[in-house]
Amino acid sequence: MQKLLKNEKLFNTIVPVIAAVLGMVVGAIIMLLGNYDPVAGFSALFNGMFGSPKAVGETIRAASPLILAGLAVGFAFKAGLFNIGVEGQLLVGWLASVWVGYAFDLPTVLHIPVAILAAALAGGFWGLIPGFLKARFKVHEVIVTIMLNYVALYTTAALIKKYLYAGNEKSYKVDGTASLASPFLSSLTEGSRLHWGIVVAIIAAIIMWFIIEKTSLGYELRAVGINQHASMYAGMNVPRNIMMSMVISGAFAGTAGAMEGLGTFQNMTVLSAFTGTGFDGIAVALLGANNAFGIIIAAVLFGGLSTAAPQMNFDANVPSELIDIIIALIIFFVASSYLIRLILTRFSKEGK
Repeated sequence: MQKLLKNEKLFNTIVPVIAAVLGMVVGAIIMLLGNYDPVAGFSALFNGMFGSPKAVGETIRAASPLILAGLAVGFAFKAGLFNIGVEGQLLVGWLASVWVGYAFDLPTVLHIPVAILAAALAGGFWGLIPGFLKARFKVHEVIVTIMLNYVALYTTAALIKKYLYAGNEKSYKVDGTASLASPFLSSLTEGSRLHWGIVVAIIAAIIMWFIIEKTSLGYELRAVGINQHASMYAGMNVPRNIMMSMVISGAFAGTAGAMEGLGTFQNMTVLSAFTGTGFDGIAVALLGANNAFGIIIAAVLFGGLSTAAPQMNFDANVPSELIDIIIALIIFFVASSYLIRLILTRFSKEGK
């Protein structure tokens, strides 16, 4: 136990696992207090996540944009920035990918990469705005990104209605050459909406890991995140690194939008409310300890919870809203890592 507590990296890896378990345990207690059967509830939840090929396909499909949203939050956090604007960056990336997917006439080998690149550029531009304001004028990124979420929500809705409107509150559908949908993956998972976006998400996670761990840019970003003044004293260009961090973070978020536009929906709805995916990315990044591969695992968990919630309601008569409570509890326990460390330290001392 003492070895675990002294190894900071190992402890930070274990805490999310403990948090997830504690969230489930407290969720079970809440079920009991509400006169629901926790065994039946979690059994239905597991079946809804992994109980059939279709369930697995839907879990992975839901995880794809969550992985990218989590990478966006985690990447910014590495530089000491809290990007609350992932939702807005996702929306502008979604719109850009749909526009390129509909308006351009290209072969598949070019159309899909160009559409995803357009989404990344749009998200990166949306991230550059708070990054520039933070670097140049010290404007807090949390305030700017929150406001830009609303700007993105209503701007995308207005642009769809003016230029891409196909009726029924939706944009035109993307061409087949720009679609990430896969009849092969769908048939493999018994008709799920699984698409090739999961491959894009995994590649993005590898890119984040490589940038953070294997490049001088990643070293500088981490240094800036730890101490901006010391980084500046060491000769690093702190304003440039702040802007670069937000641009790359926004690019990940914009790519998450492409997963929805080119994969799941093939178009974009005229939204009057946020999708929630960008905000869920914060929880995914927290549970994944801002580690690229931890984020993948956390996104699969969150994706599965969201897709399996209705089955828990149908099979075990447990309110699907309980899933939101469990997710909130998991986040609470992750945020309470100091408390978990305190409890483990006490148990370690008593065990001697």
